Formats: sequence, C-alpha cells, structure tokens
Amino acid sequence: MPQLRVSIARRGSCPEHRDREQGLLDGLAGHGFDCRPAGELPEPGAVATVLLFDRCLPPVLDLIRRHGAGGTLRVLAVGLCRTGLADGDGWRLLAAGALDVLCLDDAPEPAAAVAARLGRWAEVDRLLASPLVTRNLVGSSAAWRAALAEIVEAACFGDSGVLLLGESGTGKELAARLIHTLDARPGKGELITLDCTTVHPELAGSEFFGHERGSFTNAVAGREGAFALADGGTLFLDEVGELPGRLQAELLRVVQEGKFKRIGSNAWNQTRFRLVCATHRDLGTEIAEGRFRADFYYRIAAVRCTLPPLAARREDIPLLVRHFLGERTGGAAPDVEPALLELLTGRDYPGNVRDLRQLVGRIAQRHVGPGPITCGDLPPDERPPRAPAPAEAPAEGGGGFDGPVREALARARGLREITGEVGDAAVRLALEEAGGNVRRAAALLGITDRALQMRRAAARRQAGQSP
Repeated sequence: MPQLRVSIARRGSCPEHRDREQGLLDGLAGHGFDCRPAGELPEPGAVATVLLFDRCLPPVLDLIRRHGAGGTLRVLAVGLCRTGLADGDGWRLLAAGALDVLCLDDAPEPAAAVAARLGRWAEVDRLLASPLVTRNLVGSSAAWRAALAEIVEAACFGDSGVLLLGESGTGKELAARLIHTLDARPGKGELITLDCTTVHPELAGSEFFGHERGSFTNAVAGREGAFALADGGTLFLDEVGELPGRLQAELLRVVQEGKFKRIGSNAWNQTRFRLVCATHRDLGTEIAEGRFRADFYYRIAAVRCTLPPLAARREDIPLLVRHFLGERTGGAAPDVEPALLELLTGRDYPGNVRDLRQLVGRIAQRHVGPGPITCGDLPPDERPPRAPAPAEAPAEGGGGFDGPVREALARARGLREITGEVGDAAVRLALEEAGGNVRRAAALLGITDRALQMRRAAARRQAGQSP
C-alpha cells in the first residue's frame, strides 16, 4: 500500500520541543505516512497539513487559513504542550479553518492519535473518489464535497440515524441510497423507502406497521409494513416533516424500542433497522410552532447533513449537464456550445438538480445529428427574451452615461441617489423587455429572481414612505 502524504508545518517551535516533534514524525512514519515539510501554501496530494505550534498566536491562525484554503483542505492543529493552549484557543483554531485540534499532552500515544485522524480522512477521500460516488452524486465544488464527506463518514463509521436536510431536488434520496450502500453491517437487509407525502392518514398504520387479514374492511390478506420489511436493513422516510403528530409519536416508540404490533394483532414483532430521514422543512421552526415533536426530532437527528442548493454550487452545473446528457445517450455526452453552457450555468433553478435534469432532458430531446448541442436546442420558452447587444466602446471621458450623470450632478444629486436611480431604471427597463416576466428580467440583469423581487419590494416600501 503506498504511503499517504502529509504536510508538516511549524510555527514558533521551541528548542525544548524538538524531541517531541521528532518523536511524533517518527511515529507517523511508522504508521505509513510520508511526512514532508510544508511551504507557505498547501502541498497538492497531501491528506492534510499537520500544523505544530507552541502557542495560539495570530501567525498560527494565518497559516491555518492559508493551508485550509477556505475550508476546502484539511488542517490538523497540534499543540506541543498544554501550557501553550489557553481557554478558548481550540475554538479560535477551528474558526480559522482547522478541522480538528489536538494537544500532545492529552494523548497517551500522540502518533497513534494523529494517525487515526489522518487515516479516517484518507479513507473518506478514497470513498469520495470511488465510482460509486462519482457516477451517482456528481460534483467537485467545495460545498458539495463537504456535504458528501459528512454523508460518507456517517455511513461508514457509525450506525446512527441520519437526517438529510436541504431544498427539494438537491439529491437527498440519492444520499440516502449512498448511506445504505456504504453501510458495512454484515448480512445487511434491503433499503425500504417510504414517501411521507403519499401516506394517507387512514392507511398510515398499515403502511408502517402492516396488518392482519380481516383487521379492517377490505383487508382480505395480511400485509407486511415498512418496519417489518426494513428489518436488518435501512428505512428511508422521505419528507418526514410531513408526518402528523400522532404518527410521529407512534414511530418514536418503534424507533426507541425496536418493537411493533401489526394492526389486528396482539403479538409484538422485533425489528432493527437504520433510520434515514429527509425533509426540506426547517424542523426547528416546525418544533417551535408545534407541528413537529422535539423528542422525535432528537431521535432521528443523531447525525444531520445538509445538502447545498444548486445556487451554492454553480461550478458543478457543467459537470451535471454532461452527466445528464451522457445518461440520455447511453455513452459519451455530446459537446455543448459555450454560449448555451454559459446560459445554463447562470440560470436559476428553483427545483435545484431535479430542475436542471428536466431542462437537460428537454434540450436532448430537441437535439438531432452528430454535432454539438447548440443554442437552438434550448426550448423557446427558456431562451432570453432578446440577445444582449454588443458592448459599444465608451466615448472618451466616460461613455454614454456622461450626459445623464452631469444632469443629476447639476441637480445636486449625490452618488447614492444617482446609483439608486440608475438601478431602478435598469430594473424597470428589464421588466419591460421581459414582458413582466421576473425570471427573464433577472437573467437580463445578471441577478437572481429573489434579488430582483427584494429590490422591487424595497422600492415599493420607499415609495410608500415618501411624501
């Protein structure tokens, strides 16, 4: 097995700690790590940067920020002695970007403690790079990889229930399938999925608990419910935030005790399953307003993972477009004209990845021939209302805005007023060009629908306050 590379950085190392440092490095080499000195920037290919320091001073925090690269790379901050760490320093190191903080005085076997953390991170990286993940949960953005890393770690290194949070269409069902697939339980059973939005209140008991023959009208045969079917496997409750309070109480008992009765039976049945739940709702708000039980929430949310919306990972859109095109063709995806790819990347997707996938499907359906996918393959209702006019070279001295700006200055208007008036005019003209369509107007302005709506609301409020 090849050695795993680790960058070693130092800040303020005292001579009396050199033996302790060398002992740690020798121990890491014995655990199979290739320890290399780090420069001022992180070394490509390293599992992490191990930062050795005596005291938590500003240069230490600055080095963490550089080697953490905005949270996209890992830094393990290792204090060489307890006296160099004051109360609260651990939190400051984490806030600067360290993934974990360890003091050598607190570890009976320092090298083993550091190696265990590095080994865990290396295994997560290996799984993230595996075809199982890359072929099903596409993306390389920092936000997406951070979410996947949490999901992979929860799946492989624990058996607790997982609550998947995020907007509709962000991939929560795919994440649930990944958790079940990576779960290493021996003799693992099946993944049973139940969409809580489709469970009819009158039939909910049968859906979850099952029923005996003749237990109610039309019960002509017995039926196994989700709890029995998921025994030994995984039960995925999609949109768990839609469950009524009565069902939450009944499910809580089953999750806690691992026992249930089928409708029409007095016999208790045992079941053991891993519970994965998903919701697009803010369950904290739901609890505060009395629509979701706090005790049920804490039982299902031992691990919480939030999947980012597509707007937070726009750099993944070209990868997703090619992935969906490849699914449609059953092979290599055709090339996409740069202008079309630019439009798809800048467009808003209220339905997130599901929305993008549907649009790519419509584009692929219109495309014919062996050539690249062009702007003409985009359905007419998705096209910009008009092509942007080519930029004109500004006149010497400032361009075509000089006249209106000079007039505004002559009327003693300040910069804030001028900027606001120009922005309001741009919004008004964009809406006129788009025929009142907010989405198209926002696309013309290069902003989101939400930003445009907020600006219009602010303008209306201001107009209502003025004399």
